[in-house]
Amino acid sequence: MYLSRFLSLHALWVTVSSMMQHYPSVWGHYDVCKTQIYTEEGKVWDYMACQPEARDMIKYVKVTLDPPDITCGDPPETFCAMGNPYMCNNECDASTQELAHPPELMFDLEGRHPSTFWQSTTWKEYPKPLHVNITLSWNKTIELTDNIVITFESGRPDQMILEKSLDYGRTWQPYQYYATDCLDAFHMDPKSVRDLSQQTVLEIICTEEYSTGYMTNSKIIHFEIKDRFAFFAGPRLHNMASLYGQLDTTKKLRDFFTITDLRIRLLRPATGEIYVDEQHLARYFYAISDIRVYGR
Repeated sequence: MYLSRFLSLHALWVTVSSMMQHYPSVWGHYDVCKTQIYTEEGKVWDYMACQPEARDMIKYVKVTLDPPDITCGDPPETFCAMGNPYMCNNECDASTQELAHPPELMFDLEGRHPSTFWQSTTWKEYPKPLHVNITLSWNKTIELTDNIVITFESGRPDQMILEKSLDYGRTWQPYQYYATDCLDAFHMDPKSVRDLSQQTVLEIICTEEYSTGYMTNSKIIHFEIKDRFAFFAGPRLHNMASLYGQLDTTKKLRDFFTITDLRIRLLRPATGEIYVDEQHLARYFYAISDIRVYGR
């Protein structure tokens, strides 16, 4: 009886081991999921590559500003209205909740009125550059699944670089350059994602599409993830299996859509002019009301 039980257990172990050899826990770059399906032989397990569900990664982010004292309000200062750059009687005061604009307001719930936003100090030290680095860190690897979207409450900056890191901030690579004049700012010809192709999808470009100064309803800057996906999955992203196949087999492509950290380098605030109005420097600053990063 004991021998029979032993042989039965041995047979079961051989069967399980054989299945594990055919269906490993990892399938290329992705985990393996299984589901029961009905066939002529009855119910069987169907194995497939699967991924975690995409989610809003801003819920888990740590934000760092450089310089650390770049947020307005300490000491209090006045700045010009967003819609009227010559109405300069607004106040930023870090000691008063209603007048403070701390970094966490880049990540709170939108839809409030008035809207909430982080704001930098004004360009009072012109002509010294007003440079700000906003670093977003997750301490884990994230595969991006949707466009990165940054909403400015001020005018969109005249010059900006979006950078990424794959090694937790030890090294950085540019993701995209933004400027009102790419040739003057970065010595690059202006391009858009529409100028790319499946063969050039990894090219780092400078775009002038999102740098228009003080125009109303022109607050948003994109880094177009889905437009790049479309080169492999089709314009409506119906063929995601093709994209996943490319990501699984092409490390450079997979790395392009993977991050551990993002860095927003603000290099020149919106001026709305060819020149800077030195009599009204309180009209020049950065203000961000929302940042969206989706991934898995």
